[in-house]
Amino acid sequence: MSVTRIVVVDDQEVVRAAFAALLATQPDFAVVGAAADGAQAVRVCREQRPDVVLMDVRMPVVDGIEATRRVLADGGDTRVVILTTFDLDEHVYDALEAGASGFLLKDVTAERLFDAVRVVAAGDALLAPAVTRRLVAEFARLRVRRPSPPTSLSTLTPRETEVLRLIAEGLSNPEIAARLVVGEETVKTHVSRVLGKLGLRDRTQAVVLAYESGLIVPGGAAV
Repeated sequence: MSVTRIVVVDDQEVVRAAFAALLATQPDFAVVGAAADGAQAVRVCREQRPDVVLMDVRMPVVDGIEATRRVLADGGDTRVVILTTFDLDEHVYDALEAGASGFLLKDVTAERLFDAVRVVAAGDALLAPAVTRRLVAEFARLRVRRPSPPTSLSTLTPRETEVLRLIAEGLSNPEIAARLVVGEETVKTHVSRVLGKLGLRDRTQAVVLAYESGLIVPGGAAV
């Protein structure tokens, strides 16, 4: 059985302990480290090379956004899930820009936590697509960020561009397959090619890019 190595980062000891205790109940999880601030998180991640980091946003010394950026800059396959108290938190959007794979509310249920860690560790799905899409769209609108689409989008075929739009709308692979009337394996191939051509780690980054490039207009309309 494959074991997912996890680091828990939060400036509140009770929160760290609670998440660690919950995660430890699962036979396929191993909590290999914990940290009380972003600087400690970076050090622990360099030592342990975890698969998944649960990262608080607001922390002393180094906040979760900068810590996320540093952890991912070190390379490897580590993925970061942001922990937040509010589902519309501008800091979460900043963390997604920094490369986080998604986010969870701190009052998440145990089963939702377990599912989220497994999903992110697998790297094959967007975490909480509807909520993530709403958050990204809202802050893209508030910041009025509408730069010209990056030249990298020109490397996509028309079908790959359509798949990117559907990813940004929060559709799962089966939903995309139904929309395009193709098989799920075909969709998986398109998604893989989109991420590879654009140099993206996962679907969450694809959502961010789609909004920030102007491919998707906040509110859900494609251009």
